[in-house]
Amino acid sequence: MDVRIQQSVVANLSNRPAPVEVGPFVIGMDPTTTSPHINYATPRPGAAITAADVTALVAAFRAAGRKPRLEYVSSCASGLEAQLVADGFTVEARHTYLICVPSALTAPPTLDGLNLREPGTDVQRAALISAQNEAFGGDPVASTADVARLRRQQGAGGVAVMAVTDDGTCAGGGGAAPPTGAVSEVAGIAVRTPFRRRGLAGAITAELTRRLFTTGAEIAWLEASGEDSWRVYERVGYRPAGERLYIGTN
Repeated sequence: MDVRIQQSVVANLSNRPAPVEVGPFVIGMDPTTTSPHINYATPRPGAAITAADVTALVAAFRAAGRKPRLEYVSSCASGLEAQLVADGFTVEARHTYLICVPSALTAPPTLDGLNLREPGTDVQRAALISAQNEAFGGDPVASTADVARLRRQQGAGGVAVMAVTDDGTCAGGGGAAPPTGAVSEVAGIAVRTPFRRRGLAGAITAELTRRLFTTGAEIAWLEASGEDSWRVYERVGYRPAGERLYIGTN
């Protein structure tokens, strides 16, 4: 399972607007943003990695004006963490990832006054992104680059879901990357503060996952940011499966 998840990460980064291959690494470059949460690298699973490879990776980040940073499934690059730490990298986090398969997915009860739908226009995409940004404490204004990124992801086979009230307010939403090898990452599950504690996060997650499975995906995976979200994801059928490492340097 670890290898399939890591292969999906490699594919996701390879689909960025300007990916850069550096030896055994892929950097998912996006010229429209300097965010280290979008512009990061990952190793190909099982690849042999040398000190020279790490030096070249850092140089590629520097040349692009980006922070050197990696995210990867820990077991798929044995010894890489020690190499990176020796080169001045610092571990940011270790997250357990969870997976869901079609037979495990559980649909939560329908929520009154809230409809789950796929954003089909740029206005709707902007509303979804604004709700996500607000929920995560960022700038609530969706940039044109953000909207274009979501449109591009949907056009490539990714899924997005927004929760809309009867009066047209976007209460939250989330997205999923285009499946690769029948595997897709679900991410950005967000609910604006006034709509929390009503089961909406679980409903969004389940609907995103259901839509992925209708496209032929066999495995959906995500990461939980804390105990509350962990419980939400487990209730709709996700189970812990492995560990991912976040590591970077200035």
